[in-house]
Amino acid sequence: MIDPEAAGRTDSVNVAGRLQTTARQDPSGIAIAQPLKRDANGRRLYRTITFRELDEDSDRIAQGLWNLGVPQGSRLVLMVPPSIEFISLVFALFKAGMVTVLIDPGMGRRNLIRCLEESNPDGFVAISMAHAIRSLYRRRFPNSRFHITVGRRWWWGGTTLEQLRNTDVSDFQMTNSSARDSAAIIFTTGSTGPPKGVLYQHINFDRQATEIRDHYGIQPGEVDLPGFPLFALFNCAMGVTTVIPVMNPTCPADVDPRNILDAIEDWKVTQAFGSPALWNTVGRYCEKHDIRIPTLRRVLSAGAPVPPHVIGRIRKAIPSDGDIFTPYGATEALPVASISGEEVLGETADKTHDGQGVCVGSRFPGMQWQVIRICDAALHQIDEVKRLPVGEIGELMVCGDVVTHEYFTRRDANAVHKVTDGERVWHRMGDVGYLDEQDRFWFCGRKAHRVQTKNGTLFTIRCEAILNGHNAIYRSALVGIGEVGSQIPVMVVEPWPEDWPTTDAAREQLVEQCQARLKEHPLTAEIDRVLIHKALPVDIRHNAKIFREKLSLSVAKQIEL
Repeated sequence: MIDPEAAGRTDSVNVAGRLQTTARQDPSGIAIAQPLKRDANGRRLYRTITFRELDEDSDRIAQGLWNLGVPQGSRLVLMVPPSIEFISLVFALFKAGMVTVLIDPGMGRRNLIRCLEESNPDGFVAISMAHAIRSLYRRRFPNSRFHITVGRRWWWGGTTLEQLRNTDVSDFQMTNSSARDSAAIIFTTGSTGPPKGVLYQHINFDRQATEIRDHYGIQPGEVDLPGFPLFALFNCAMGVTTVIPVMNPTCPADVDPRNILDAIEDWKVTQAFGSPALWNTVGRYCEKHDIRIPTLRRVLSAGAPVPPHVIGRIRKAIPSDGDIFTPYGATEALPVASISGEEVLGETADKTHDGQGVCVGSRFPGMQWQVIRICDAALHQIDEVKRLPVGEIGELMVCGDVVTHEYFTRRDANAVHKVTDGERVWHRMGDVGYLDEQDRFWFCGRKAHRVQTKNGTLFTIRCEAILNGHNAIYRSALVGIGEVGSQIPVMVVEPWPEDWPTTDAAREQLVEQCQARLKEHPLTAEIDRVLIHKALPVDIRHNAKIFREKLSLSVAKQIEL
């Protein structure tokens, strides 16, 4: 089933075509290893699928959707846990020309239902529990009529995934998608406001795969353990085996490090991706038990700044010729830049500790960027932008084929995040920082999180670094209380679990130590209020971004102005 108009296109771009290529080049190679239960001897069992089988399976599902009458361009919500089915379905939806809607289930029912409603889906491809919720709130999805159940179907009608798979594909041909055709709607975490649905075009996914592969030198035959399910898409497009980790993808900080290490050992994993929270847990475990990971040569971590202590522990656990890299970007633009652990520990970490920001490295070859004057209003055209010189703090703006052009939901955000430059679109990252003489970006915090006092502006990442250097402090968060322009800065600290002060005297002593450190540094001299919290609120996707908006509300109740 092919769109007649699309059939004549010469600019066909669809990352699913890369899976077809891999299936031809390495048909018997393992595409995905999905963990099952352990056997009687305690060894993990796995369910596997080859590249050829994955390609054929996604063909059958795509053809099954067409046979069901699902029009190309339909928005289908995909709510399936990390699995062979999840990855096969993503490729099938690409092949069939559908628009996949992906939402983090851990955002809470209220946010989840609102995001689903705003995406106005034409159908759901989901496990039974998700369909149960969909049935309960069906009036919120008036246009949803195509319902595919993955697993056992309960009381509702519709088709099952197994029925879709029972399809003849002898004459199947993938949709001839163009570069700018819609491919997916992926929601942000909502760490700085309500979650927004980012509209991905096929060119975005295709260029992401190329940029990541070329920059890190990823080769076919490698084995990857991705802590973020969608990254398996790029693996299959590169001829890389995906080993799905045993973990809750919405709670990476709570991962059992033994599950990660066992999977690496079972499959001789060469590359792994995870949030800073995940690698903090794994790194501390390796350090405590003196564990080495001999096959792991490339570790990637993103979602929030990766502390040097995390980088140091991981580098100690992997071979000397391996490294940990911290790609920088956002849901709207990824990847933007990258830096190696070697560069961080050898050069930039000392400057970070001194409050100069976190260096996220150099930009990927396909990216352009510039730091512009901080502005909270919309900037519609490029001539409204004031570019800042090297070393001056402003907000980062990026452009390139991995940069998405618009939000599908919360469309009012387009005006404040997108800037038109002829046929190009720049994305305002919402991050503040500066470029150095080597054209590296130094991240100083989120624009929405800056604290504007009577004495000037305080940037979160720069100020927090002063307290993060305290041996007892795991992380800290700067928030502003009161009216913008005369805000009272408050530093909230989260001690390491083993350093939690158990008495009033110990709490008072820790607060005094923090206050003294703040007073000694010119960046933080005006901050004299310090609070101790057991745990700071963090995002659901990476467990690393601090929800400062939520935190500021609780702090306001504690502080008397």
